[in-house]
Amino acid sequence: MSTIVINCKNSLLSDQAKQLSKELGYPMLNSALNLEVKQEMFEYELILDELGISLSPTNAKLHGAIRCDFGSAANTHRRNYGGGSGQAIAKAVGVSGRFRPKVLDLTAGLGADGFVLASLGCSMTLIERNKVVHSLLSDGIERARLAASTDTALGAIIARITLFGQDSKTFLQSLTLEQRPDIIYIDPMFPERKKSAKVKKEMQAFHRIVGSDDDSADLLGLALEQARYRVVVKRSVSAEQLGNLTPSYSLSGKSTRFDVFALNKLPG
Repeated sequence: MSTIVINCKNSLLSDQAKQLSKELGYPMLNSALNLEVKQEMFEYELILDELGISLSPTNAKLHGAIRCDFGSAANTHRRNYGGGSGQAIAKAVGVSGRFRPKVLDLTAGLGADGFVLASLGCSMTLIERNKVVHSLLSDGIERARLAASTDTALGAIIARITLFGQDSKTFLQSLTLEQRPDIIYIDPMFPERKKSAKVKKEMQAFHRIVGSDDDSADLLGLALEQARYRVVVKRSVSAEQLGNLTPSYSLSGKSTRFDVFALNKLPG
């Protein structure tokens, strides 16, 4: 795990920064440290400023800030022109004009896929156990809620998202019969087996911070017991099947594959 320090750049956020330091177990940055010493002591800093919370390398030459921003131009473009229910992820989950499922995303990350599905009308429950990633995602959701006063479409999407910061297996095991989701979505993170120019430096850092989901096969087994209609596993096209379990079918694109485990016929 990389060494992280909390860096508060806005005095109005000092209480929030101290609380975050306490929750994550990372120290607050000593302002007396010069840049060279900071880089020797810490690899990354979790920055709080007027733009929210971001994760950056102490060596700014490595890559830019990692931030969760649902109101970004890229997210706005995708929800407006991304292909709607014709997208592979929508087909895998089973979104249609007659079915807007309740989806449980067990490996939320920064919420990119969850946001896409929420924009298509799905009710999303996001689970993220890594505390650093959860803090980034929670901040992104909160800022999107604040932006809803001037962007009602964004507000409607965020209203369909609920976030929990805990272990996914524990969450699954606590579900009652009535709480079972229609669809369970899993996008496990694995170590990069080879370096590739296609893997952005930001994602390389993200892998280093989060690590790999070594228990994802166990997670799939539990998911198959709890989902009402299907479980969807997102993989790279060349990746082996998770847990050596054969899906009902797969939807493949240029770089991504969705393995669909169909349990019951979808409504509608």
